[in-house]
Amino acid sequence: MQPKLERSKMDHPKVVSHAEWIAARKDFLSKEKEFTRLRDELSRQRRELPWEKVEKKYFFDSPDGKETLADLFDGRSQLIVYHFMLGPAWKEGCPSCSFISDHIDGSVVHLAARDVRLAVVSRARWRRSRPSRSAWAGGSTGCRRMAATSL
Repeated sequence: MQPKLERSKMDHPKVVSHAEWIAARKDFLSKEKEFTRLRDELSRQRRELPWEKVEKKYFFDSPDGKETLADLFDGRSQLIVYHFMLGPAWKEGCPSCSFISDHIDGSVVHLAARDVRLAVVSRARWRRSRPSRSAWAGGSTGCRRMAATSL
């Protein structure tokens, strides 16, 4: 059962003159620029992190049978794995995951152009997942493959 979302009452900001707004906006802009510099530096450091060799054997159920983590790459040099939150006993997937999956197909061609394959995984069996233009599947050890988008 989905939780009912409650609407929050929004407090309206103070209304000021144009000159006061410009001063407040310039102050805020300097904070935004500092945040951008910090985020860029953090992103640079993340890209420099070492990679971990995956030695555990992962298996995924798919319409074609069992697949390994290596199979998910499907010849690509990079793999993006998206965890679609849908448990084995759930009637529906996570609302945010469902929203994202409704809009994921448009990115597939762009990922393929960059030698990337997208796999969407879930703990639910692939037969329970909803249809899409993507090639839906399911999985086994810990994290189950719900969908492998064919690129």
